[in-house]
Amino acid sequence: MEMTDKQEPLIADAQVRCKRTGDAWTATAHIITAVVGSGVLSLAWCVAQLGWIAGPLAILGFAVITLISSYLLADCCRSPNSEKGHIRHITYIDAIDFNLGKKSVWICGLVQQLGICGTAIAYTITSAMCLRAIQRTNCFHTEGHKAACNYEHTTHFALTFGVIQIVCSQLPNFKSIGWLSITATIMSFSYSSIGLGLGLSKVIENGKIYGSITGVAMVSTAEKAQRICQALGDIVFAYPFSAIQFEIQDTLKAPPPENQTMKRASTIAMAITTFFYLCCGCFGYAAFGDATPGDLLTGFVEPYWLNDFANACVFLHLVGSYQVYSQSHFAFVERWYAQKFPNSVFREGSYIMDVPFIHVNHISLFRLCFRTAYVVTTISIAILFPYFNQVLGILGPLRFWPITIYFPVEMYIVQKKVGAWTRKWVALKMFSSLCLCISIVALIGSIQGLVGQKTS
Repeated sequence: MEMTDKQEPLIADAQVRCKRTGDAWTATAHIITAVVGSGVLSLAWCVAQLGWIAGPLAILGFAVITLISSYLLADCCRSPNSEKGHIRHITYIDAIDFNLGKKSVWICGLVQQLGICGTAIAYTITSAMCLRAIQRTNCFHTEGHKAACNYEHTTHFALTFGVIQIVCSQLPNFKSIGWLSITATIMSFSYSSIGLGLGLSKVIENGKIYGSITGVAMVSTAEKAQRICQALGDIVFAYPFSAIQFEIQDTLKAPPPENQTMKRASTIAMAITTFFYLCCGCFGYAAFGDATPGDLLTGFVEPYWLNDFANACVFLHLVGSYQVYSQSHFAFVERWYAQKFPNSVFREGSYIMDVPFIHVNHISLFRLCFRTAYVVTTISIAILFPYFNQVLGILGPLRFWPITIYFPVEMYIVQKKVGAWTRKWVALKMFSSLCLCISIVALIGSIQGLVGQKTS
């Protein structure tokens, strides 16, 4: 039966329908922008906690899990309908509503939006740390490596990031940030390559490879267990992009079918990111051993200009990543508001605003106020909880199982009419249960780590 887009629901101006021109490469750029974020900087620390065998295997394992999940979601983008042929879902919530019902919509919506907000907070923390690292590196270069360059506060750096995001958040929808995704992708390759190169050069400088099969040893058994759980949470945070996969897939042109293009893009993106993840994680651990820092780039001082450039690339990448995630949240809230208050002058009234370096936009008062308030809120929370590894470890498991595993599995079972207790049904359920156990373990360890950090 011929697929058609005529049945797409009417939505708010945040997601105005336009001609789809995306392909596998633009989708790959969006995925890499969303995936390769602050999480990559913690992977060397994660490998240090898990050791030379378990560390790389964990990175590879979560890459495979994420790829399986993306394949399931790609097939759920369109749903068969007896009256309309096929219905194309343009958001994750649309697909949940059609396949699983309103109750699941409320649960998924809450978890999804909290996860997106949490990611924005994590990106703010990381961006502030990058600017602080630049300041610290320049201090060491000017004053000497023994100078007391202990900069603790990152509030002003977080506020700088917030001002930039307030401006970028006025971009109307997901399709309008394609250029930002491509720029961010280039930045991600740049700093990942620099981190890899610095780690390799330090290994050569040391003349040996640090680390062990069991990972960091000079800690108590209880702390070792807590760190392993937190490391799993950090790795989980570094991968999933399920919450925005439908928005990415909605940019793709057809033919070929969008699900085929999306699967190809997911495979390419996962292969590229996993290669960089393994290189950064393993070379970072080999360079520092048990002393591996939570943020890999903070372990290097010289050459200071290269370290500064790498941190600047991370900062620019996170500007784009913040928008890739937040645009989904903006669209969700603005869509709800449009349905709740269809005749609202606050939403419909628009003004022309010439945003610097961005094309002229017609900005509604609701968009301006809501998006600004959202950015201010995420920045404020990031200032209150500036704990990098612990925050990543909590956010990862919280969004991993429900968004990346449970709902994709359940939607796939419903859409493909997988019979109960068939081989495929049992395999999918076991896959979901295993990932749930991993999420619980990682979450407990990360919460314990955050509580310990806050009280210390």
